[in-house]
Amino acid sequence: MKHLGLAGRLIFLVAGATAMLLPFGDMLIGSLRAPAELLARPPPYWPAEPQWGNYLRVFQELPMALWGFNSLFVTLSTTILQLLTSAMAGFALAKYRFCGRNLVFRTVLAAQMFPFFLLVIPIFVVIRAWPLAGGNDVLGHGGIGLLGSYAALILPFSVSWYGVFLMRQFMAGVPDELLDAARIDGASEARILFSIVLPLMRPALATLGIFVFIYQWNEVIWTMTITQSAPDLQTAPVGIYLLRGAFVDAQAQSLQQAAVVVTILPTLVLFLALQRHYVRGLASSGLK
Repeated sequence: MKHLGLAGRLIFLVAGATAMLLPFGDMLIGSLRAPAELLARPPPYWPAEPQWGNYLRVFQELPMALWGFNSLFVTLSTTILQLLTSAMAGFALAKYRFCGRNLVFRTVLAAQMFPFFLLVIPIFVVIRAWPLAGGNDVLGHGGIGLLGSYAALILPFSVSWYGVFLMRQFMAGVPDELLDAARIDGASEARILFSIVLPLMRPALATLGIFVFIYQWNEVIWTMTITQSAPDLQTAPVGIYLLRGAFVDAQAQSLQQAAVVVTILPTLVLFLALQRHYVRGLASSGLK
């Protein structure tokens, strides 16, 4: 019975993994189909002659290099800023006693109920009225502010309510005696945070980093709003999304699927590189 139970669990896991990987496999195979195979009814699942040249065409016929640079720059900058701000705010909420701490923490919890698209218009107004930027005066009048710049894509995502909550929960488990010992030795608060607390929070930082990177890499609503007047700032997901209306023939469909495969690779590499820390972070959060 023990072996039957183990075999049943393995079969269940293999079936689940297959169901999760099947769409990605179909996308990869679709990017290798010839136009005639895409038009065939029913289309052959495996292409007779895989069109590996579609991946070369992605960089020849599309500005994929520019899209990739914009995506990496915006995503990495946002991830670093969110990790920094979340760690600092989480440390303050977990280890400092100050008036209004519980109110701030409840505000962080309540803010997670509001989706980002509800804030698109207010954030757009703030970015456009940014003082002393884009021709604006001190009061934010006369110009376009930060619109048309990388800052407009990065700053709205530099702070995450969920990140603050996650880091606060993990940092609450760090013994206060360890921090007090460091203070007795003369360590500053910044030294305590960056030299003692953050190394202990490596699994939590990896978990949050993966979440932020994947979300920001695939973000479309805000990026499309900002880049309508600045096409040079378009990221890979936005560029591929706009291709849906620009191309309708079968040859372009395989090109789009090849472009999607290319854009998935960075997130896949990041997850595989941080998988060990990610699993450890989920396990420790479950234990708590």
